Amino acid sequence: MPRSGDRDPQAPVVTADVSTAVEALPRGQRPSARPIPALTLVSHPTATRIGERLLLHGLLAGREVALSRNAPDFTRPGEPLGLPLGDPFMSRKPLLFVPAGEGVRLVPGDEGRCTCAGEPIHGDREFSPEELARGVPLEFSGRTVVLLHLAPPPDSNAPASLGMVGQSAALHGLRRHIERVADLDVPVLIRGETGTGKELVAQALHERSRRGGPFVSVNMGAIPKELAAAELFGSVRGAFTGAQRDREGFFRAAQGGTLFLDEVGESSPEVQVILLRVLETGELYPVGASKPVATDVRLVAATDADLEAQIADGRFRAPLLHRLAGYELRLPPLRERREDIGPLFLHFARQELEALGETHHLTPSDPYAAPWIPAALAVRLLLHPWPGNIRQLRNVARQLVIGSRGQPCLELDARLAQELRLPLARSPRAPTPAPEPAPEPAPEPEVAARRKSTEVGEAELLAALRAHDWDVKKAAHHLGIARSSIYDLIERSPSLRLAGDLSVEELTLCFHACRGNLNEMVKRLEVSKRALNRRVKELGLVPKES
Repeated sequence: MPRSGDRDPQAPVVTADVSTAVEALPRGQRPSARPIPALTLVSHPTATRIGERLLLHGLLAGREVALSRNAPDFTRPGEPLGLPLGDPFMSRKPLLFVPAGEGVRLVPGDEGRCTCAGEPIHGDREFSPEELARGVPLEFSGRTVVLLHLAPPPDSNAPASLGMVGQSAALHGLRRHIERVADLDVPVLIRGETGTGKELVAQALHERSRRGGPFVSVNMGAIPKELAAAELFGSVRGAFTGAQRDREGFFRAAQGGTLFLDEVGESSPEVQVILLRVLETGELYPVGASKPVATDVRLVAATDADLEAQIADGRFRAPLLHRLAGYELRLPPLRERREDIGPLFLHFARQELEALGETHHLTPSDPYAAPWIPAALAVRLLLHPWPGNIRQLRNVARQLVIGSRGQPCLELDARLAQELRLPLARSPRAPTPAPEPAPEPAPEPEVAARRKSTEVGEAELLAALRAHDWDVKKAAHHLGIARSSIYDLIERSPSLRLAGDLSVEELTLCFHACRGNLNEMVKRLEVSKRALNRRVKELGLVPKES
């Protein structure tokens, strides 16, 4: 979880710091305690706009919200003024967001110019509260990507950023907990997956409590059990062979400041015993000393391990957990705060671009130029599970920026494409600007749903898709559910997948094994024929229909 940098006077803020100002509400509307459906920019022809968002206040009041290239404005949290999307390739004909119970229904403006998670939206598409909570990537005209999600309501007492990038509800909650415990002299245990930024949280606690003292970080898993006492508590000269001078140890080095015990779950049993003793007494004995030394440190520990399971297995001491966890902080994984992925990626990419002297990519002078972050890449960044969390995202950003050095847009190499399950990008072609809306014949109405999607089990869904050769429309008609519900069911089914989930390697191997026969590939891979055809062509391969 990176620190936010200083603002560039020539560019908008990209680190999404919280302001004390409340975001503007429509006239006459009072703030709501409910989460608000919102759109956050993840890819835009002007990359510095990533992180701007539009709160769909009208949906909470039962009104529809129209979105086009000209209106309404996207703003940064806490800033009163913003800009419309303004992409000349996006139609002036608005698309609509309509209340649908606790969910949201999307009514696309121009057919085929809006996609969801890489799949074209034909007709209305309804998103459930669960989908909104996870975040839904929407792509407009193949250039602009937004995330439809739930945002915390505007708050004039919002916590300070504490050097952390993001505006998600999960991050807001974490900041509040840090503020509540920061000035209290109690041990804090930070829990979270690897790469979520536990040391940055420890530094935020230090800055708010013992700023004038030292901050000492220790990897507990790297301390040998034979040297644990000397490493932690220090030693006096002559205490053991080779001890030719006094050594203060980590506890005394952090005196008056903060001692951060990282990877505390990896501590050996011997280290746990001596650590528990000093936490219980507040005193330590340097190795070879006869008198105790009082400790004055703010203790912060962190782990990604399941300490309760380790206690049950006898690998961790329960009393030590109780001592360390005077107050617990849980860091959310990146997949639970998808709306922060765009601002985080831009934060890391800007750092690399500054080192390369290529920050001009973020503010192109030609509005018709292809976006620096291709839309397909932005969608995959949102959908990726990020097992390595923020650390992994930082590494991906560095790999993309350096690997695309001197190029007008970010380009993927084969290894990274496979990691993100994204087709290798070819040289982008400038799309055709969106024409003025013209009268069109009414689209063929979709057959009314006879059942709820929740009534369809995975086995029945799979049987219907196979029976109709993975034609989504026919399968939906057979099952008696809305076509849009098919994609939701596939996403929730662990044994099913979309064409966008296929790796480059799997697609290529299957293409050659089937000699380019698209129908055979559909049977083997069990995905939509239309989506598979698009994926194959993106790889530069020429499929055969039969």
